[in-house]
Amino acid sequence: MFPKLAWVVIFATLISSAAFAQESQSGTPEEAKAMLEKAVEAVKQDKTEALDMFNKGEDRFRDRDLYVFCFDASTGIETAHPTHRGGKITDLKDVNGFAFGQEMMKTATEGKISEITYMWPKPGSEQPVEKTTFYSKVDGQICGVGYYK
Repeated sequence: MFPKLAWVVIFATLISSAAFAQESQSGTPEEAKAMLEKAVEAVKQDKTEALDMFNKGEDRFRDRDLYVFCFDASTGIETAHPTHRGGKITDLKDVNGFAFGQEMMKTATEGKISEITYMWPKPGSEQPVEKTTFYSKVDGQICGVGYYK
């Protein structure tokens, strides 16, 4: 039989491991921002190749619930997205009617990372939750990576 202290240690380890596993299922703000910075550099190097990698989720441009999306800065047509490329970001609104795509088009600046918060479902879900997206304008594109709270 294990002494009481050993059971306490085992139980605490199991609880903290479960909490860590649950936390690691979602990307963090730091990981989202780092992915966007890497995406901006990829677009600067070769826009066509970068958009293709984003669409395929290659080169670590998709990680758990983090992914890169981009849209044409003048038309709003999505050029990179894991599920709905070709749509117009300006047509999208969250459950509260917030036209976040239009706002991103108005405020995106080359060389600056901005952030915007709206309600959006996690991949594989229909239930909207709070999502914050980091975004920036680069080479005629507006690209973003969002994380869920």
